Amino acid sequence: MNISNKNKELKNGINSNHTPMMQQYLGIKHDHPNDLVFYRMGDFYEMFYEDARDASQLLDISLTSRGQSAGQPIPMCGIPYHAAEAYIAKIVNAGRAVAVAEQIGDPATSKGPVDRKVVRVVTPGTLTDEALMDANRDHLLTAVYQLQETYGIASLDMSSGRFALVEASNADQLQTQLQRLRPAELLFDETSDLINHIQDWPCRRPQASWNFAYDTAQRLLCSQFNTRDLSGFGCDAMQAAICAAGCLLNYAKETQKGDLPHLRNLQVELPQDTLILDGPSRKNLEIDHNIQGGEQFTLAAALDTTATPMGGRLLRRWLNNPLRNIETLEQRQDFISQAIERDGPEDLQQCLTPIGDMERILSRIALRSARPRDLSRLCTSLSALPNIQVLLLSLESTKAQSLATDISEFPSIVNLLTKAIVDNPPVIIRDGGVIAKGYDEELDQLRGLSQNAGQFLLDLETQERERTGLSTLKVGYNRVHGYYIEISRLQSGQAPTEYVRRQTLKNAERFITPELKAFEDKALSSKSRSLAREKALYEALIEDLATHLPRLQCASDGISELDVLSCLAERAVCLDLRRPSLKTEPGISIIQGRHLVVEQLITDPFVANDTKLSTNASMMMITGPNMGGKSTYMRQVALIVIMAQIGSYVPAFSATVGIVDRVFTRMGSSDDLAGGRSTFMVEMTETANILNNASAKSLVLMDEVGRGTSTFDGLSLAWSCALNLAQDIGALTLFATHYFEMTQLADQLPQVDNVHLDATEHHDNIIFMHKVLPGPASQSYGLQVAKLAGVPHQVIIEARQKLQHLEQNGSLSTSKKSTPTVTPLQSDLFSSLAHPIEALLKDNKADELTPRQALDLIYQMQQLLHSQRN
Repeated sequence: MNISNKNKELKNGINSNHTPMMQQYLGIKHDHPNDLVFYRMGDFYEMFYEDARDASQLLDISLTSRGQSAGQPIPMCGIPYHAAEAYIAKIVNAGRAVAVAEQIGDPATSKGPVDRKVVRVVTPGTLTDEALMDANRDHLLTAVYQLQETYGIASLDMSSGRFALVEASNADQLQTQLQRLRPAELLFDETSDLINHIQDWPCRRPQASWNFAYDTAQRLLCSQFNTRDLSGFGCDAMQAAICAAGCLLNYAKETQKGDLPHLRNLQVELPQDTLILDGPSRKNLEIDHNIQGGEQFTLAAALDTTATPMGGRLLRRWLNNPLRNIETLEQRQDFISQAIERDGPEDLQQCLTPIGDMERILSRIALRSARPRDLSRLCTSLSALPNIQVLLLSLESTKAQSLATDISEFPSIVNLLTKAIVDNPPVIIRDGGVIAKGYDEELDQLRGLSQNAGQFLLDLETQERERTGLSTLKVGYNRVHGYYIEISRLQSGQAPTEYVRRQTLKNAERFITPELKAFEDKALSSKSRSLAREKALYEALIEDLATHLPRLQCASDGISELDVLSCLAERAVCLDLRRPSLKTEPGISIIQGRHLVVEQLITDPFVANDTKLSTNASMMMITGPNMGGKSTYMRQVALIVIMAQIGSYVPAFSATVGIVDRVFTRMGSSDDLAGGRSTFMVEMTETANILNNASAKSLVLMDEVGRGTSTFDGLSLAWSCALNLAQDIGALTLFATHYFEMTQLADQLPQVDNVHLDATEHHDNIIFMHKVLPGPASQSYGLQVAKLAGVPHQVIIEARQKLQHLEQNGSLSTSKKSTPTVTPLQSDLFSSLAHPIEALLKDNKADELTPRQALDLIYQMQQLLHSQRN
């Protein structure tokens, strides 16, 4: 019988054939049909039926059975409860959720199975345990809701409490936002058509429609933030996003089985406030993930020298969501400037080094799941704040002063934690040893009883021998009878009257006294009482810390920002970065710009290049050989703009950046087999997105448009796209091409300038100069690049002969019209008839031909066609 049938049994009340324990398990499973239930059985979590089969495969553990229930064997597998985190991590990484069912009853007093209930549900989007998360990235729970033409998106980082809303006005914008957020888990209305737009995202969780009800969502959010309405957050008009946020908040509370006190604010993100990067642009620019999906050789990796994990995550959020607010960016630049002038980056980073991941520690405190080492790290972190304050107050920038206010100091909490927690606490509270000696008198007494029982017995034995004068008297202990005073049979008659006989042996009598009985009661229960007292003190300490959450979270946010700014200052010094000038008017002027990532990977000096784009000269038509550096040059311009719009210094001698609203890239070639799209279809889809959404304030990188189809089609498309970008849209565009006919566009439009990547030929070998020079390239150097790639020598010779033949017999030329004209090199399916046939037709007037002459003309044309083919 499978689990679905068992759930039906429970629903219909038919479960009497199962054992009481299995009835309890199936009741829990009925409430969590899609989750793997970890059912606590003593020192193990056990799984049954389909859960056991799934877990056995996911975790690579043995599948066995546990007796029978309802006459059938019960498939079962189990894991030690103290090692559960590692197993949960594997399950969650596979996209499944785990419902953890703990024993809440007392086995000593329970009749039948011990009471159990699910205390938490661990899902990919609701992780808070340190062992389950990547320290360098956010694990976001995201909800999407469509209301007419608007898509509402809510995202929550459970491990930090960051709760944000944004809206998209079409499906393309929805994809752009999801690609920015990269949700670990995605909630959506099960009755909507959204599944068509979110198929690429793993861990999709359909939710009932009523979870997205606007009134319910508004009530939940107001209750969470203790407000009358949501006007204070600036989201009154964001109805779709509020619906998504309500579903998300309800789901988060259900999984955590309690309140979420660390969610204190609702952040509204407006697309017009940020530089928008779509999915292809993020992929091609390798901002925090390279083309292969790793994190090496990315802009984030090149910039990240943050001292704390939370600083590293914030840096990546900045890079994926650059700003358009010049005032905010200049405040960041001012801080970096002063930190460099005062030789501060190194000092600041040294002060930040002892600080742990406060952001996630505080979230675990709020959720009452913090572990002893979390509190120890918090104490160490807060102890470092006074030194940070001294350095911040020495800087005069507005940002430094605001950070000093946010970070503050917490001497009372440091004092409390120093007194309460031992220097190197164990990982978990279960076995005690966490609360420091001297913190609680009762705990010290209980520990003393447990630890000093042996000495007490020796002292009691000496005392009683002296008092009674009985030389054979001794004090002992065994597990059956507990503590006792033993006297030999010969002297047992002289035992004092307060001695109460406990056991008679062959050669001795054993007694108990009121004093020893009292000690026994204390000693035997002292360990369990000590552990219970320690757990109570620990829980009280967590509750105390939770009352300081708002100020502590504010300090954590300030430390994260300080960490990123200190990192950017350190990078500016070490990598020779300069402060860019920011302006509102469109335009980019870069003197001796460099590609930050490539520069760190090569041993030779990087060849710096200039870039000048403005409203009057908005397009650079870039030609030059493959491997000559066109793609690197284009990408470095985009990365410099992104760095400037997070407030960073940039890799250039000088730079002026007009705030950009979007960065688009059409680079590289890839197909979409799953979606049924060819390489050229993907290329044209990305091109269409650019032409439909770019503005005069956008930066557009176009590389080899039209290469996926025939020469004539591709050239025509490239020409029209360039014309539209330069003449109609006016976007700031870097247009790389191998169609030399495209360079003639500069003769028509003053907005277009020709530049090329220099290369030179030496003994049939090509030397790349990587220098951007004015004017078009003189040749493509395709054969030389093919030779470098290892193409056989004979193939290169034949290709050179064919090239000479083509150059002598045909050419591609471009007229000064809006589209290129083409003189065919050879006839093909789409060209006009061959010239000899054209001449034959021109020499004959159709109206004057007899039927016989017309038939002869057809024979002549066939002969000409046959001879031309041969």
